[in-house]
Amino acid sequence: MKTFAAMAWVEIKLFAREPLTVLFVLVLPVVILYVLNGAFSSQRADPTVWEGLRAIDFYTPSYVALVAATAGVLSLSVHLAGYREQGVLRRFRASAIAPATLVAAHMAVTAAIATAGVILLTAASILGYDAPFPRNPLGFAAAYTLVTAAFAALGALLGILMPTARAAQGLGVLLFFTFMMLGGAGPPREILPTTMGRLGDGIPLTYAARLLRGPWLDRGWDLGAAAVMAGLLVVSVAAIAWRLHAEDTR
Repeated sequence: MKTFAAMAWVEIKLFAREPLTVLFVLVLPVVILYVLNGAFSSQRADPTVWEGLRAIDFYTPSYVALVAATAGVLSLSVHLAGYREQGVLRRFRASAIAPATLVAAHMAVTAAIATAGVILLTAASILGYDAPFPRNPLGFAAAYTLVTAAFAALGALLGILMPTARAAQGLGVLLFFTFMMLGGAGPPREILPTTMGRLGDGIPLTYAARLLRGPWLDRGWDLGAAAVMAGLLVVSVAAIAWRLHAEDTR
């Protein structure tokens, strides 16, 4: 446990020095939400878009999900891929510390960084645009924990699969904009072409946003979305374990 805590503290300091992390996790979501809410804040709830909600009520949980996703698939994946490229994981295998401990520490740090980004985003949305505070705080905390864990696991999986940090960064940036545009954090789904809307059904962020939106607005949990995120978590963790075991037995 002491080893895990020490590694997590070191990784927090390393993550904080990454410009990519600061930009995509802490800054860019707040800026984009600011622009979207500035554009749509004067519009009343419209039953034909945003699930009949105000724009701010729809987008705030969506961007909470986007922050968690970005911390995983962009920040964490690049960091782990860089470690793999530099032989850090190989050196851990030669020591008494299992690579799984390093991966778990990275996932914990990712969750902490995502939470910092979410606090910043939520404060900006509530103070700047009168967004409601989560109406079911405990339900939201549980949903957020599941979403963050799922995206951290996905990011860790990508990190140990990508051959280089540059490859992980390219994929992460692509996923960021794909998630944003098709997963409910960009144009209203109702105005997207049918094909793009169907593509959005295959994007994890779509379900993460739905899951968070329920307790945020006290509309209950979306059990289908919860099942998708739980499935993503289980599959990603299983794939990570398989990959690490396969590399250990080489």
